[in-house]
Amino acid sequence: MSESHQGPGRPPPPDALRPVGASRLDDLLAAVARGDEGAFDALYDQAAGKVLGTVRRVVRDPAQSEEVMQEVLLEVWHSAARFDARLGSATAWIMMLAHRRAVDRVRSEQKAAQRELRAATADIPYDEVTEAVETSLDRERVRRCLTALTELQRESVTLAYYRGYTYAEVAELLGLPAGTVKTRMRDGLVRLRDCLGVE
Repeated sequence: MSESHQGPGRPPPPDALRPVGASRLDDLLAAVARGDEGAFDALYDQAAGKVLGTVRRVVRDPAQSEEVMQEVLLEVWHSAARFDARLGSATAWIMMLAHRRAVDRVRSEQKAAQRELRAATADIPYDEVTEAVETSLDRERVRRCLTALTELQRESVTLAYYRGYTYAEVAELLGLPAGTVKTRMRDGLVRLRDCLGVE
């Protein structure tokens, strides 16, 4: 009887208990750890799809997912010697690397986006406050100057310049001849200009 023949009642070797794919990946990873490029090519073909699937679930972006997949498999090439089969399968180890690197990429992208946002808005607080104050002061000045107009002047200017009505529409709304509205509006604008100090 040859040594390889299994007698009745003898347990199968450990490799026989593992799925064929897992066993093959473990063997390939062991060969990669010894620098076997052919084994790495075979491992790449077998693992790339699973790695990409894991990465895509975290990263989402297809182009970035492809990049991360390449980084993961490059890491496998460089760190295969660190794999310990006693702690789990080659598949589990590679998927752990894939998930960790995918999370790192997402965090890195978020930090980069935050840095860009901070850089883009670095000068905003002062400018926003200044603009808000100036706008508020301008509105207050205009409001104050509008109160100095007659009621007809104020209504005509407000309808034309703040609500976008034409002279004819303002005249119709106020029930006045268009010529009267034009005259009152012109007089009102002259008084506004003087009040606001516009040259």
